[in-house]
Amino acid sequence: MIRVMHIITDLDVGGAEMMLYKLVSAIDRKQFQCRVISLEPPGVLAHQIRESGVFIDSLHLNPRCPNPLALLKTVGIMRRWRPHLVQTWMYHADLMGTLAWLVYGDGGLIWNIRCTDMDFSNYSGATRWVMRACAALSRIPLTIVANSHAALSHHLELGYRPKRSAVIHNGFDLERFKPDPILRNEVRDMLRIPTHAPCVGLVARLDPMKDHPTFFSAARIIGIDRPDTHFVACGEGVTLENPDLRAYVGKMGTLPNMHLLGRREDVNRIMAGLDILVLTSAYGESFPNVIGEAMACGVPCVVTHVGDAARIVGHTGVVVPPSDPPAMAEAVLKILEMPPDERHALGVSARKRIRQRYSLKKVIADYEMLYLNVIQRLRLERELLCAGS
Repeated sequence: MIRVMHIITDLDVGGAEMMLYKLVSAIDRKQFQCRVISLEPPGVLAHQIRESGVFIDSLHLNPRCPNPLALLKTVGIMRRWRPHLVQTWMYHADLMGTLAWLVYGDGGLIWNIRCTDMDFSNYSGATRWVMRACAALSRIPLTIVANSHAALSHHLELGYRPKRSAVIHNGFDLERFKPDPILRNEVRDMLRIPTHAPCVGLVARLDPMKDHPTFFSAARIIGIDRPDTHFVACGEGVTLENPDLRAYVGKMGTLPNMHLLGRREDVNRIMAGLDILVLTSAYGESFPNVIGEAMACGVPCVVTHVGDAARIVGHTGVVVPPSDPPAMAEAVLKILEMPPDERHALGVSARKRIRQRYSLKKVIADYEMLYLNVIQRLRLERELLCAGS
């Protein structure tokens, strides 16, 4: 059995964290045994990962105060568990995992990069330093996996020089995310949204890269033309209890028919109640999970031109420039003005596209094949080394 150790920054709800959870939960347990190390204290996904039968170690790092002893702890875990493969997720884990792997000195190292053109002015200087360190170390891993073509291309421009690279997209559970008239009615009843009222949603944590101001500004424009439209925003920090959001909404004034739901565990239910999902991100995105989840639910999407968003939606949605509320509003109104049958057909096409290109089953198979190929390369290298000696 192949032992795969995954190292990730944290286990809060996010694209990388969700994909890791789906991967370790669905991978073939007859071939692979997984273990997870979280650099920071376990987040909300830790319970679900443990419930799937995967052991989690936490280094309990404080991101503001790194502890060098965490490296020794990681090496100790590696030496006890003896992984055949170490896969790291995102910059900080790439750096920590690589240093520990160099000391451990065995098995194969795989990186996983999952962002594009981050605006580091909105984040700590340490993150920029870690990314530059990773670029310098990028020849070390046997393979660098990106979850989008845009992420791989961007990191090559940043100076990444991988021995080998691969693109493995995010995958989606088509049984959990699917059109569901019953859930649609439940969500609308819960939010007191009339059955036939248009409903436009944004699912994203409150973060500069997600650009909530564009969503609220576009909602105001849409509301002028279609005052019956309701808007739903959910994600970590998206409540009026958050002072940053409250300050912005205060500047905007009253936004009619706006529902701020905060973080939700039932995103599949919320999406079933939408007519359109929007992605307003201004930068940094690679392969946004929310687009695939909405499309799997038969919900057409209007997305900004970030990461692989345009590639994901294809002909089933509309792509607009980032940070352009009028363009976002115009695209949403264009879909809302479609005849019901035409809009329904757009949603059907969206789900079909996810099934054909981005099903969870296909993505898990891609990771399994990657691991087997890396193991085969390691064996060949060792055989050649032994033959040479």
